[in-house]
Amino acid sequence: MTSPDDLLRELAELATSLGPAVRPVGTDELLRALTETARQLFGAAACSLALLSEDDSELLYTVAAGEGAEDVTGMRIPASQGIAGWVVQSGQPIAISDVASDPRFARETAVQTGYVPQAILAVPVETPQRTLGVITLLDRDPERPGADHDMALLSLFADQAALALASVETFSRLGRVLLDALAGAAAGHDLALALRQAASESPSADPELAGLAATFSALARRGAAERRLALAVLRDVAEYTERRPSRLP
Repeated sequence: MTSPDDLLRELAELATSLGPAVRPVGTDELLRALTETARQLFGAAACSLALLSEDDSELLYTVAAGEGAEDVTGMRIPASQGIAGWVVQSGQPIAISDVASDPRFARETAVQTGYVPQAILAVPVETPQRTLGVITLLDRDPERPGADHDMALLSLFADQAALALASVETFSRLGRVLLDALAGAAAGHDLALALRQAASESPSADPELAGLAATFSALARRGAAERRLALAVLRDVAEYTERRPSRLP
């Protein structure tokens, strides 16, 4: 028989994986489309979006378009490094026409991408609550209007990225919200206290578990037949593991 502690632990694990499973589909595609559209609109050599890590210590280049895109995507740098780091630390946009003369420019990082720009335009991606990251344009078309004009336009792209990211974050936190709601609805004080403790102590969603949940969720959205298939596969795997306990550490 499952003990109350085991039940709460399983509930917490399910809750942390529920958000990623029901998050809006197409977020990554939207962010890639934003960077590519911005690159084309501004006639830039490249455009990238870097997001702060959970502890705000690093910037992760999530999507990119144009020169060096393949090499820069997935790159991590300290959140205090380079012009992008300055933008997220200060919360201010910046336009630099000659990066070689700017001490904030991280030339070694640019070299790693295979493309060293001459000019950079960067604006923070932020919500009213906090800064999420930075969107950066490299070598925009010199025939375009002044940098201030394009900085305002690029900020609109940053706002759209922030809206998409805030939506994802909301769904990712959905599990804890549900646990809190259960606690509020619980008649017994002990149960409510236990649920709130589970909500506060439940870890961030395990990437593999969240990915599994999201995969089955996406398959289930295809239709009734796909839902039955997903459920059948999941049950088969569960039955197999029960018959043969995992030998993995």
